[in-house]
This record gives sequence, C-alpha cells and structure tokens, in this order.
Amino acid sequence: MNLEIPQSVKIWSQFFHPVLMWVLLAISFYALYLGIQIRRTRSAEGDVKKELIKGKFNIKHHQMGSLLLGLMVTGAIGAMAVTYINNGKLFVAPHLIAGLGMTVIIAISASLTPFMQKGQDWARYTHIVLNVGLLGLFGWQALTGVEILQRIISKM
Repeated sequence: MNLEIPQSVKIWSQFFHPVLMWVLLAISFYALYLGIQIRRTRSAEGDVKKELIKGKFNIKHHQMGSLLLGLMVTGAIGAMAVTYINNGKLFVAPHLIAGLGMTVIIAISASLTPFMQKGQDWARYTHIVLNVGLLGLFGWQALTGVEILQRIISKM
C-alpha cells in the first residue's frame, strides 16, 4: 500500500518546522531569563529574596524547560520526516548534525533535574553549560535554517 500525500500538504509541511523552531528559540531566551532569576533568588537575602520567591521562577523555568524538551524533540523528528517524505532522503549536512546534537543536549540537560532538585551544584553547572551551548547552537541553526528555507522557496 502506497500512501499518496497531496502536493499542497508536502509543500506547506516544510514551513511548520521553521516556524516552530523560531518560537522555541524565543522560549529558550525566556527560559534563560527564568534561570537567571532562579540564581538571583538562591543568592538573595531578606525582603529581596521574599519578593523574588513570589515570582515562582523555578516553577516557570521547569515548565518552559519541559515544553522546550517535548517540542524540540518532536520538531526535530518531524522535520526529518517531512524532509524524507518530500525528498526520499535526508540531507546529511551541518544543520541536521547540529540539530541532532541539540536534541541530545536538551535531553541530557533535562535529565539533570532530579540532581538539581537535591541541590547538587555539579548538576546545576552542567545544566547551565549545556544550555548555553544549546542556545549558541540554536542561534546558528536559526540562521542556517533560513538559508535552507530560502532554497526551498526559490524552487517553488
């Protein structure tokens, strides 16, 4: 049985991944802001600490991290599926390799959560280093993704 996908679906499906990833890049910067606020809260004292605690930055950061993990993994796999459906192959290029690396990094970063909740500083520092690296790769991915998108649009 051969499932035939309408051409219009093939064409427009190529735009879901870039839009999703730009949204996730923005959410990543928000998660960074929340993480910085958590560190400020942890080192604050007195009334400043009480005020920062009211912001519930730890809960929001955890929620954004969970959202990022789920949607980034889904978006990466979805992009590979759409590429394969439309081209009959994946293009093994830096954009794909970096995207797969980002998927691994966010999974490892999220897996450190139980250790961070127990106050393990090594896990916190590893989490920070991984996510700063992830954010750098994400920015680069955004730029290379725009180049890929321009090539797709020029063929339409």
